[in-house]
Amino acid sequence: MTRSAQGAKTLPGKYYTDQAIYELETRNIFSKKWLYVGRGGEIPRPGDYFLLETEGESIIILRDRNLKVRAFYNICRHRGTKLCEVATGKFGQTIQCIYHAWTYRLDGTLHGAPNMHEVASFEKSDYPLLQVASAEWEGCLFINLSDNPEPFEQAFAPLISKFSKWQMTELITVHRIVYEVAANWKLVFQNYSECYHCPSLHPALNRLTPYRNSSNDLMEGPFLGGPMHFAEDSDSMTMTGRVCAAPLAQLDEADLRLAYYYTVQPNMLLSLFPDYVMIHRVERDGPAKSRVVCDWLFDAQAAVKPDFDPSGAIEFWNITNQQDWQVSELSQLGVSSRAYQPGPYAELESMIAAWDREYLRTLKENE
Repeated sequence: MTRSAQGAKTLPGKYYTDQAIYELETRNIFSKKWLYVGRGGEIPRPGDYFLLETEGESIIILRDRNLKVRAFYNICRHRGTKLCEVATGKFGQTIQCIYHAWTYRLDGTLHGAPNMHEVASFEKSDYPLLQVASAEWEGCLFINLSDNPEPFEQAFAPLISKFSKWQMTELITVHRIVYEVAANWKLVFQNYSECYHCPSLHPALNRLTPYRNSSNDLMEGPFLGGPMHFAEDSDSMTMTGRVCAAPLAQLDEADLRLAYYYTVQPNMLLSLFPDYVMIHRVERDGPAKSRVVCDWLFDAQAAVKPDFDPSGAIEFWNITNQQDWQVSELSQLGVSSRAYQPGPYAELESMIAAWDREYLRTLKENE
């Protein structure tokens, strides 16, 4: 399949500035689609949890006694009091509300409700914590805020086994940077989706993977992207162009010469290299602000070796990220102008045109 940007133009300015569009995104995208929320390694043991503040909701993400990942709205079923205030930690056998001591097991069932036995009609089984659909894939955690979500395995069918060679479940996060970006979340995605800008904005990146060395194996829909070939004198995305850890064990010879980039709508950017994986989690913060959480993942065994040094990969992408955020912020200023008009996409931006099509299709679903 040959994808083309022929006739496609950038989105009108209202999609980056309008509060009504932002609220429509909340209803039709972020309240219905599977959202990437972090790595399973953040909650490795029973009782481990972290709080997720997203889309105006506070969600407890935890691992129960059977090591199953669960997600619950952070509210007590008695009077709606917020249960947990500490961002990360470990529960014991139960979760207790400080207000009236209603107590819940880690599977969400109500364990204790003092004095409620005096209410004849009260049944503890009627008041579990309100559950949020959750899934774990390749060591990545997802939630879905919909009351009737599409099954994860169905929604993610094109990706379920696509990256198994990287053994991402075995990778650990060795570094995280959180960026505050004064730009709409879509500008972050659109910037990631093309390398037309690489020669002028990212000369170091363009040296390692020349901008025309790209192709795509996912062409339409919510998952888009594909590989870029390294330059002959490069073998990873680092300050030196050299790998900073041993290549991941299951990769074949062809993969050792490629960098892979994928957008996973609506909030994940997945970058896979021979020696590490990088994940960006993109969070909305109003129409004109975003928060981007960037994790660098390496093989757990490589990370404990005395000579392990991931700084070349971290420094490379921190520089590149900041270049991208700066230009995204300039784009936000431009599309906010009354003079802005949609402009034509180049063929090198055909993936943005495909991304826009899927965004608009999803935005209008159930409208």
